[in-house]
Amino acid sequence: MQLGTLIQRLQAEQDAGLALEALGDAQLYAEVASMSANYGESPAAYVALAASRFANLAGDEDWLDVVAAAEREADPARAILQRMLRWSLRRDAHEQSHR
Repeated sequence: MQLGTLIQRLQAEQDAGLALEALGDAQLYAEVASMSANYGESPAAYVALAASRFANLAGDEDWLDVVAAAEREADPARAILQRMLRWSLRRDAHEQSHR
């Protein structure tokens, strides 16, 4: 699957929720659930919005990290989603700490 297609599919809340569950990363799921609750969103909605924000706001270094991870990992889609979510979680945590 191409990167653009993956990001587009993740922007659909249902697909985003399935992708989050498929990661099987309990810690990441808990972080997403906690952050999504801060915004009054479901975890799936948070993932969908995180994919959209990453696509629109990530810098060159962030994109380079995602592409490099996708090339190194056996499951590129998993690596991409994890990095996009961690980017979004860091960004949102930083934003909340400055409110």
